[in-house]
Amino acid sequence: MAENKDEDPSTETSHEQQQMAERIKDSARQIWLAGLGAYTKAEEDAGRFFERLVKEGEDIEERTRGVVNRQVKAVEDSVDGVRERASGTWNRLESVFDERVSKALDRLGIPAPGRVRDLEHQVQHLQDEVEKLRRELEQQRGD
Repeated sequence: MAENKDEDPSTETSHEQQQMAERIKDSARQIWLAGLGAYTKAEEDAGRFFERLVKEGEDIEERTRGVVNRQVKAVEDSVDGVRERASGTWNRLESVFDERVSKALDRLGIPAPGRVRDLEHQVQHLQDEVEKLRRELEQQRGD
């Protein structure tokens, strides 16, 4: 016990503090190295994870491309069918409208454009006939 009294207590504390500092330094270095290892591992895993995601995306795209193309074709066919029906309906509607307008004009005494052309031709023919008869009559008088 006398030896303990002869030793300097501050030396012992200083030695313990030095050991504690070394342990903390070693722990800090191990934490730093673990962090570097985790970062490297995460970087490697991220690359593989990204490649795996790309591969899965390509697989899904390949599987769904056929389905999507079939759906697009079905929609296009449906649109074509609707367009044809609408066109046919429009043509029928136009025909009904033309017929009703023609009947209304006829009831009002307004001839259809075709009828007017026919009458113009008949008038022209009659004018030609009258002119022919007038010339014949003048020739007979002149004789």
